[in-house]
Amino acid sequence: MTTALDYTTMFRLDGRRAVVLGAGSGLGREAAKALAAQGAEVVCADIDLAGAARTAELAGPKTTVLEMDVLDRSALERVANDLGEVDVLVLTAGTHVRKRLLDYSPEEFDRVVTLNLRGAFDVIRAFGGPMARRGRGSIIGFSSMRAVALEPGQGVYSASKAGVTQLLRAAATEFGTSGVRVNAIAPGIVETPLTAQIMAEPDWYRAYAEKSVLNRWGRAEEIAGAVVYLASDASSFVTGAVLAVDGGWTVADGRFEPPSR
Repeated sequence: MTTALDYTTMFRLDGRRAVVLGAGSGLGREAAKALAAQGAEVVCADIDLAGAARTAELAGPKTTVLEMDVLDRSALERVANDLGEVDVLVLTAGTHVRKRLLDYSPEEFDRVVTLNLRGAFDVIRAFGGPMARRGRGSIIGFSSMRAVALEPGQGVYSASKAGVTQLLRAAATEFGTSGVRVNAIAPGIVETPLTAQIMAEPDWYRAYAEKSVLNRWGRAEEIAGAVVYLASDASSFVTGAVLAVDGGWTVADGRFEPPSR
């Protein structure tokens, strides 16, 4: 028998420890702030230690700061063990090189795929193993709407994010019997440092806004609610899901308006 959900506290995270990898800016920063606001003890981890420290300052007193490179496999495993019980793991770290396939260098390909895909693989293993042994936990990874809807110049990034989606779904199938839930968030076009190149071009910015059903870009804090949901008891029967938070980008094909009668 499972305990009935208390609707008044189902989003609260009091007494739980959350680790946010990529907490130094953008989506990771807002995720850390939102988790802390719901009562979680949050470890703000990033290769950018100053950025992580700023996030911790914004998130409040129940936070700690950790310098962490997700590409350092041995460090990941050491940290996962040293931290002890981790109830929530959020991975937002990622990179993007916007180029057509024929213009990509092998080094650029390796950089994008290594951080986005191999990094996710190592994080899932490092934190998922201890969670499975304890019999509980929630792992939240970041895919992208580009995993299913792409454009020229997005090929390698899109492929890496499609891979991340399947890694997370595979982990959900393998960890589920141990009580560990694994889900993906697929953001749309959101104002973050990763999209600064597009934001700087007015025509480009406007075109992306118009593609969204909501006719605008998303804000980083609008993704944080999905993180809290997947971390909390509100999603206790949700695993293997890909939660689109994209302003309707992937639901619409064109903007034709039928004539009124």
